Amino acid sequence: MSSTNAFDAIIVGGGHNGLAAAAYLSKAGRQVLLLEKLEHPGGAAVSARAFDGVDARLSRYSYLVSLLPQQVIDDLDLDIRLARRRYSSYTPDPRNAGKALLIDNGDTAATAASFAAVGAPDGEFEAFTGFYAGCRQLTGVLWPTMTSPLPTRSEARNLAARAGAEESWDAMIERPIGDTIAQELQHDVIRGVVLTDALIGTFARAGDQDLQQNICFLYHLVGGGTGDWDVPVGGMGAVSGELERAAREAGTTILTSAEVTAIRPGGVVSYRHDGAEHTATASWVLANVAPVVLDRLRSSDAASAATPATRNPNHLREGAQVKVNLLLKRLPRLLDQGVSPEAAFGGTFHINETWSQLDAAYLAAADGSIPDPLPCEIYCHSLTDPSILSAELQAAGAQTLTVFGLHVPDRLITAENNEQRRTELQAAVLKSLNSVLAEPIEELLLTGRDGRPCIETKTTLDIERAVGMPRGNIFHGGLDWPFVEDDAPLDTPAQRWGVATDDARILLCGSGARRGGAVSAIGGHNAAMAVLESGRLESGHAT
Repeated sequence: MSSTNAFDAIIVGGGHNGLAAAAYLSKAGRQVLLLEKLEHPGGAAVSARAFDGVDARLSRYSYLVSLLPQQVIDDLDLDIRLARRRYSSYTPDPRNAGKALLIDNGDTAATAASFAAVGAPDGEFEAFTGFYAGCRQLTGVLWPTMTSPLPTRSEARNLAARAGAEESWDAMIERPIGDTIAQELQHDVIRGVVLTDALIGTFARAGDQDLQQNICFLYHLVGGGTGDWDVPVGGMGAVSGELERAAREAGTTILTSAEVTAIRPGGVVSYRHDGAEHTATASWVLANVAPVVLDRLRSSDAASAATPATRNPNHLREGAQVKVNLLLKRLPRLLDQGVSPEAAFGGTFHINETWSQLDAAYLAAADGSIPDPLPCEIYCHSLTDPSILSAELQAAGAQTLTVFGLHVPDRLITAENNEQRRTELQAAVLKSLNSVLAEPIEELLLTGRDGRPCIETKTTLDIERAVGMPRGNIFHGGLDWPFVEDDAPLDTPAQRWGVATDDARILLCGSGARRGGAVSAIGGHNAAMAVLESGRLESGHAT
């Protein structure tokens, strides 16, 4: 076994958060080693040529960006471009074939007319816009706190009160978001459009008392204070690629195909690389892996094995989605002839996601079945950013579709049934898609050089195996509020920044950190800030 020199920090996992932490620490003059078990950095924030011989770079696991702070882009001098989508969403009404709700950010009158077209009652459009205006009052004051030391619940609530957002605080934080949606809105389709933001990646019902759906809802609306979800130009790999460049240029040592096998007290990290066993030591270990994976890596130490790194049962929550990537010859024709495919697919395309359908799907999945119909959301990255396609594919009119199927909890998937479930889930997604199309989606699939249709499906188990997300949970576990309770300990920088474990020298720096989740770099930023603040304290300088 070989041994390397000591570092100031070792980062375990080269996803986008780990790269952000590395860049911040290296820019501050720290010696940083980053270890990534895959052949390339980026984790789930990558682009890939998923189909044999086809020059299309799909954002394979993560699709859109909302939570990446401009502060991080500026601090690290990142060349990242995010494209705004004109259309917010398109939602066919399953009870009224050929009718759909189109929310057009560029045309308020057209959106209001669309509400009327699906039979929304008088005042529903005004209630919908008023509800989101209230939400923005709250998210506007919470967003700046995401890259600052954690506020307490009382401090966060006081911020809301000073902004006149007391009602939104109550609606989004204190009681089930489903109660508020049902109180404010009446139409089944419109209620469903709102509710989806509370359920993406989260297996929950609208009225659950643990409020996990509320936390998910808040994170989907808090980005930038506005909740806009943008397309990363060049694909998601362009985001992680820029973070990697910043880290390398700042002096980070990045090793790929380097699998960490153990983390021991005193900052001792063992890993395999180039066919040999290695050990490195550091003052700090930053874990850009899920908390349960961190526990596993520490399990060789008996004391650590007895006390999980976070002591947070939320991190054991299962993932609840299936992801399907498709490459089409062109966009499909719609049953709704009043809307162009370019407009319908220009935002988030909701299928079978009415309020009642979402609840029925939850109950079916809780009972052990794949929901029928399966609620789905579709994003067409290439409409907003054609650069992910070769010139030939662009000229031919090809388009990518990425589908996110909801209410597919990991409990439905086992190692024994995974292949069968993958087939069943892909069929369920295609059936759901075809229910709103004027032609079968299967006929529009391009084929790869190997003759296979350009479609790939990822179950929760596939996601766990590919990028290490336990139980396929895209947030590395259940999300937490972006504040702590008033009696929570905030004695150390790690606690104040929401990255603490039970070992003072091991920090969470990924999606499992408080305020982690999605492509944001917030977990990485906050872990780096905790390390730097600790260094100032140890050297006797005030923060």
